[in-house]
Amino acid sequence: MTDHEHPLPQVAERAELPAPQTIIDSGRLGGWQIAAIAMTILLNALDGFDVMSISFAAPGIAKEWGVARDVLGWVLSMELIGMAAGSLLLGGLADRIGRKPTIIGCLVVMAGGMLLAPQSTDVVQLSIWRLFTGLGIGGMLAALNASVAEFSNARYRNLVLPLMVIGYPLGAFFGGLGVSALLGGGDWRSVFYLGALLTAGSIPLALWLIPESPGWLYARRPPNALERINRVLTRFGLARMTALPDVVPGASRAALLEIFRPALIRTTLLLTLAYLTHVAAYYYFVKWVPKLIVDMGFDPGAAAGVLTNAMLGGAVGGGVLGLVALKTGMRWATIGALAGAFVMLNIFGMAPRDLQVLGWIAAGTAFFSNAAAVGFYALLAIAFPPNVRATGTGFGIGFGRAGAVMGPAVAGMLFAGGMGLQGVSLIISAGSLLAIVAIYLVRAPAQAEER
Repeated sequence: MTDHEHPLPQVAERAELPAPQTIIDSGRLGGWQIAAIAMTILLNALDGFDVMSISFAAPGIAKEWGVARDVLGWVLSMELIGMAAGSLLLGGLADRIGRKPTIIGCLVVMAGGMLLAPQSTDVVQLSIWRLFTGLGIGGMLAALNASVAEFSNARYRNLVLPLMVIGYPLGAFFGGLGVSALLGGGDWRSVFYLGALLTAGSIPLALWLIPESPGWLYARRPPNALERINRVLTRFGLARMTALPDVVPGASRAALLEIFRPALIRTTLLLTLAYLTHVAAYYYFVKWVPKLIVDMGFDPGAAAGVLTNAMLGGAVGGGVLGLVALKTGMRWATIGALAGAFVMLNIFGMAPRDLQVLGWIAAGTAFFSNAAAVGFYALLAIAFPPNVRATGTGFGIGFGRAGAVMGPAVAGMLFAGGMGLQGVSLIISAGSLLAIVAIYLVRAPAQAEER
């Protein structure tokens, strides 16, 4: 069963009235579709830079304010808490008011949070603004994931979804190249000002290049739905719809309840659990890398360089996962990446104090860890039908982000308790093994992506 064969419970479909997703799935991938998808990659790159900005700034913050490791662990996690809340609350909003207005609103929130963070005078204020920034990031992640799944045709969906997600490490990588120079001057606040400028500048581009999803318009039926659907289909160079079928009574029932109905509850719970346990390990790694490198005796610029290498490795891993998934299916590609992530996290825990070696190990660790995270985004998008896609994705990402919060925070407590890098890495990397078990038990995504 393919993704586009999921029934839409909100409408009565007839053979002579295909859903817009059916038209998109069977059509070619045209220029405006590619432009819209490319814009989602750019926006996810902004997410990546905005999230990792605190990691780049962490050594300077710790030095200027004298922040202890256990406290710093929670500061590093604050935007992840916001991301969890944003994914849960604003992911559902994207299913109610539309993908595009949710994306634009979240960009405004992100730009504001990045602008206000460097004006903080203590850890509490900084944590509040990082939490606020995370709200926007989490909401946009859910809306972007749903949008990309609905903009792509069936042939390339297993490739396009990972490409969108690898924007995240690419943003951190290219941002890191600029940040290394900024940090050379010793001013950690400039990292956040750069993020605010880039995020605000992306808003007009998003307004121009990202249309409302035809799948959402079809499922929710706002005023002039047919006209708006045909406008997007025409822009994409695809066939227009002549009419819309009647709405089935009960179409307005809450999307959050739908993902817990018998047909989807197993998928919802298992994918959420798997994502939670893996991202605990992933975010332990990416959040603590700069501070751990500095503690080994290297300067903050060198630490940012190691994290930059890691982000490049993560971007390559996400792209490779998409290519592998075209052959093996997304489920098995993700399981393989999770196994690699577990191995590499433990190699990182035993790494020597050699900057070049650390850079390569960091790149390899992020290659597998981010590839697995990319796989979860794709599986979530494949698993849920369009009328609840952003809600299902938002729930999975939102509760999964609890793991993202737990990873850096628990690591901080373990470090503060005297445990070494090797022991901490072993304990937290077990999350990737648990994710393998959970994802193996998932049925719906595996069926959805098999051809």
